Amino acid sequence: MTINEAVFAGSSTRESQKPSLRLPEFAFIGRSNVGKSSLINMLCGNSKLAKTSSTPGKTKLINHFRINGKWYLVDLPGYGFAKISKTAREELRKMISDYITRSREMVVLFVLLDSRHDITRIDREFIASLGEMGVPFAIIFTKGDKLGPNALKAQIEKNRQILMEEWEELPPVFSSSSETGEGRDEILDYIEQYI
Repeated sequence: MTINEAVFAGSSTRESQKPSLRLPEFAFIGRSNVGKSSLINMLCGNSKLAKTSSTPGKTKLINHFRINGKWYLVDLPGYGFAKISKTAREELRKMISDYITRSREMVVLFVLLDSRHDITRIDREFIASLGEMGVPFAIIFTKGDKLGPNALKAQIEKNRQILMEEWEELPPVFSSSSETGEGRDEILDYIEQYI
């Protein structure tokens, strides 16, 4: 798939406030500092589409981007929560839960994990909750350019093995790099089969 048009279509705090034009949605979520905004910009070929920041946890709303007039790329706040108050943390948790459990248009939730590190307890708990709720998801390991090819392959395999301790079968797994464009075609081809 080629993305020819990526247009900001609105922000919301609840599923009921989504854009009125209902199209298939592919949502992206991850812990703070996982490189979500950079990945979204890389996929869309627009370095200014999703706001990036050196300070993690800047996404505080559900942001919809209409792609080629046919589907939405949905940028969700992170579930790792940067340094924010308990009240703000709970508001974000509710916002995320409301969207992923109520959006009838959401086809797949892409969970982003940093390929340089072992999967965290927070990541495992979030992924387990998706399984319990029956939310369809895929995994994208980000920042693939930060490790050599062999180290990257070994780290991803280690994380797969950790997840296999709790799962009989894993969802689709992708590796990506916002710097090199790695994973772009595979992720977009995966999305295209649902449109």
